[in-house]
Amino acid sequence: MDIPRRRLAAQHLITPVLSDPAQVVHGLGAVQAQDYAGAKWALGMRTRGATDADIERTFADGAILRTHVLRPTWHFVTPADIRWMLALTGPRVKALMAHYDRKLELDDALFRRSNAALVRALRDGKQLTRAEIAQTLRDAGIDVTGSQRLAHILLRPELDGIICSGARRGKQMTYALLDERVPPAPAKSRDEALLELTTRYFSTRGPATVNDFAWWSGLTVADGKRGTEMAGASLERAVIGDRAYWAGPPTRVPKRKTPHALLLPNYDEYFIGLKDRSAIGTRLRSGALVTGGDALIAHVVVVDGQLVGGWKRTVTKTSVAIELRLLAALSRAERDAVAAAAQRHGEFLGLRVAVRGLSAPRGRRRARSQGV
Repeated sequence: MDIPRRRLAAQHLITPVLSDPAQVVHGLGAVQAQDYAGAKWALGMRTRGATDADIERTFADGAILRTHVLRPTWHFVTPADIRWMLALTGPRVKALMAHYDRKLELDDALFRRSNAALVRALRDGKQLTRAEIAQTLRDAGIDVTGSQRLAHILLRPELDGIICSGARRGKQMTYALLDERVPPAPAKSRDEALLELTTRYFSTRGPATVNDFAWWSGLTVADGKRGTEMAGASLERAVIGDRAYWAGPPTRVPKRKTPHALLLPNYDEYFIGLKDRSAIGTRLRSGALVTGGDALIAHVVVVDGQLVGGWKRTVTKTSVAIELRLLAALSRAERDAVAAAAQRHGEFLGLRVAVRGLSAPRGRRRARSQGV
């Protein structure tokens, strides 16, 4: 079984068919988005013909939202999914944050006061930046000294479904009341929500294991097992070695006569959505670029589903310079595919592209020693 290629196809990374970025987010369930620019590019690669400006408009209109859900980090989600997803995963995030809340001297009484202050400040369609909210909380007599204290005070109303992202104001993010941004929707039971999340996960990240699902969702392994049991025959099960994998029905994978390359942003769901990322590290005999420590934020180059190096970009008003750090010797056709992927990134941004570092490293020792 070609696990990387099946995952590429399931995530619309071979031949995007959807033209609406909100549909992409809905299909994936959630898209990690603490790096906002990188998350927009993650959607751009998966959406046919999408540009950075298209995704920015979708976000400003509220067709995709940004909030803390699943693991305690930012994700893009759709209005149709935000309520039930928060109800399912929010309690686990609160439990994970409880220790830090105590260290910051944050308790339920304070959260009630801060939540009430936010509701008063944001009602009637107001959208405020983080700095404006900090001042609002100070005016209410709430100490927001230190970035961590403010972050935790804002995390709680997100998890409680009180606030979510508003439109950006210039380059600044804003917050809005979720009830004014999202239409009401019937509540799902916990089993209904778990089944929905499980099915979407394995249909887009599969073949994957229950441990992969638990990592991505922030839920327990027991939840993952229950989800796959409820999904039944709608998911395919395969045993490889001593591991059981689940996946949705196979997505048609078109045969290619030429290599297929991607410049993936940091935190891309192709690798961040899995606990075990070894399947994409066979060419380098290592998945170190996307596992452990700071490697989790790497921008990586992928050819035919396999890691071959990293990249970074420098953006100006008129151009984007892309610097590659290739760790594998590429054929001419593969280098052409990487160059085409860089050009696609420039088209996404609407900027001219300059590419450096397209030559492969010489010698195995150099390839192993290079960093990204």
